[in-house]
Amino acid sequence: MAQTAPTDRNVRQASGLAPVAWRPSWAWLGVLPFFAFIGAFLIWPAAEIVVLSFLDGRGQPTLQNVRDLGQPFIVTSYLYTIELSAVTALLGGLAGFLLAYAVTSAGMPRWIRAAVLSFAGVASNFAGIPLAFAFIATLGQLGLVTQGLRYVGISIYPTFSLYSFWGLALTYIYFQIPLMVLIMAPALDGLRREWREAAESLGASPWQYWRRVGLPILLPSLLGTMVLLFGNAFGAHATAFALTGGGSQASVVTILIGAQLSSDAFSNPGLGNALALGMIVIMALTITLYTWLQRLAERWLQR
Repeated sequence: MAQTAPTDRNVRQASGLAPVAWRPSWAWLGVLPFFAFIGAFLIWPAAEIVVLSFLDGRGQPTLQNVRDLGQPFIVTSYLYTIELSAVTALLGGLAGFLLAYAVTSAGMPRWIRAAVLSFAGVASNFAGIPLAFAFIATLGQLGLVTQGLRYVGISIYPTFSLYSFWGLALTYIYFQIPLMVLIMAPALDGLRREWREAAESLGASPWQYWRRVGLPILLPSLLGTMVLLFGNAFGAHATAFALTGGGSQASVVTILIGAQLSSDAFSNPGLGNALALGMIVIMALTITLYTWLQRLAERWLQR
């Protein structure tokens, strides 16, 4: 008969030792403030939004707020925001990936890498009203760059407008690229040198190494970070509002929510909460996809 390995309980019984009594662990108290913060500022507001989305102005249950999400201007707003987020995630992700690869390559001096990563840490959080003002002062109709180009005979207006889709996308890309650099730099550092050396010993060129080894390994991290950039742009509000003044130039969902909750003439809090509920659903799908892609990336890096 096959013999099973003795368990800790069997050893203690054979030796005559009394079983160890279960003792509560106090280690979980260290994360209690984190869960309290999440509950107070994420779970509770989200639950309140869900409840208010199905209540009318008198507090009675209704499905009208959710039905109103099918109105043409709301559908257009969602499509506009999704397109803006996807474009900035793709362009910012590709540019950020190339920059991260440049600063993590073996031939790059350490001080350049430290400078770029330090700037990326600052620039990734430089958004909202300060960022909008910086772009207005630079690329606005009276901006520094606009006036400089006009001085040499180049007029970018009205062909380009900072207050159009591509102007807003350019502003978003400014904080998308640094975020991509911060996340992809550790992933690029995780590529083992032995993999490249093994590929080179088998006669693979640098292009073949990246096409058959490097990019397939980094693809989950690359796509996952782009998904994160999509969510980062989808939830942005202050930058778009400060840049456009909340006007019709940019039909962003977050601006529409603010108009429904704070407008004096056309306020509809129930519809505003329903719009926020739609954003929560999209963000939940985004986080789920990002988590799945990150798990795929960790499988490669742990091998």
